[in-house]
Amino acid sequence: MTTGFIVFGHGSRVESANQAVRAVAAELASAGAYPYVEPAFLELGQPDLAGAVERLAGRGVRKIVVLPYFLTLGTHLERDLPRLIRDISLNHGDLEISSAPPLDGHPGLVRILLDRAEALK
Repeated sequence: MTTGFIVFGHGSRVESANQAVRAVAAELASAGAYPYVEPAFLELGQPDLAGAVERLAGRGVRKIVVLPYFLTLGTHLERDLPRLIRDISLNHGDLEISSAPPLDGHPGLVRILLDRAEALK
């Protein structure tokens, strides 16, 4: 089964912030050799989650993993994202859609903070 990934950000009125999420999705696609990666936004950016799912489904993907581009678990990941996945799944019974946890707790975050601290000391 072909797996696709969606980098799911909040979305912003600042278009450069939305473009940063799109860039991360593109980098993931090339760095990880994952040909099926799309960005998506909860609000204030395009495409939304349903649109990204449509794009992947149109390319033959049948399993989708949503990768939240959020640091911590909050209302959007605890309530909104599961609701969106549930609603989209009702219209796409042929797709398996799941989500990963937020970035919080991943050991890479401490390495990133150490790198930033070193660069600015």
